[in-house]
Amino acid sequence: MKLNSIHYIDTPYEGINEADYQIEKKRLQVELLKIQQRLVRENQRLAITFDGRDAAGKGSTIKRFTEFLIPSFFNIVALGIPTVSESKYWFRRYEKHLPAPGNIAFFDRSWYNRALIEPVMGYCTEGQYKYFMKKVLNWEHKQIDQGLLLVKFYLSVDAETQLLRFEDRIRNPLTYWKFSDNDLKARKKWKLYTEYKLQMLASTSSVKSPWVIVQGNKKREARLTCMLHLVRLLGEDNFTPMTGEQIVKNQEMEVSGVKFKGLSLRQIAVLEELQGKADTFQTAKAKNLQASNTE
Repeated sequence: MKLNSIHYIDTPYEGINEADYQIEKKRLQVELLKIQQRLVRENQRLAITFDGRDAAGKGSTIKRFTEFLIPSFFNIVALGIPTVSESKYWFRRYEKHLPAPGNIAFFDRSWYNRALIEPVMGYCTEGQYKYFMKKVLNWEHKQIDQGLLLVKFYLSVDAETQLLRFEDRIRNPLTYWKFSDNDLKARKKWKLYTEYKLQMLASTSSVKSPWVIVQGNKKREARLTCMLHLVRLLGEDNFTPMTGEQIVKNQEMEVSGVKFKGLSLRQIAVLEELQGKADTFQTAKAKNLQASNTE
């Protein structure tokens, strides 16, 4: 079993503005819908997990993933405090929420709570933590061998960004409920959480079940980057970011004797504008030449 096969994803969306964000989000959502439709046709199962600190953007990223998917073929799993039995039989707790054939399950925090928040906050015993760390990859590999497609995202944020988001939540009358005393307690254990995070990433990432690390300090970039990774992994592996409309393979145009192929609608519009300006320039040049000859 080869470990440490972690994928650190660099975003191609650094500094993206709101207008371009909306265009790119729509393009990616079209591809996500195609992926879902294929999963339905082929009776495949896909589980996507989102882990990270409080206010890392897990829920808002899932919201963009699912915005235009077919509701009857996906579900969002966000489990609360486990019962005594669930805490004891940890993997069983999550197995019953794995997707049925043709479905996608989005986990807003996953079974990796036992590798992160539970040991940090003292919600599990040391023995339970060690057992989980020893068994989790074998359990995941078993699910994958039985046909489950699994993608594990970790959204990473720094302490300053988390604090700003906490403050935003407290001030906003629509989101204040997202903040709890437990968030503050966890924040006070930032360094301890980091230690457990690093141990988790080092010990629970394999070729078959790798972690995908996405920088989450800027929500727009993180959302698009996660979506892009899934599209390239399960859909259009040659999907090109920030190209506006989808490229129409059979569109071509000739400008000043030069042929352009594989153009998008936006590129055609730009070239037509340039062609119009060139024609206007040539017409004006011809008129000036004719006038000078007449004189």
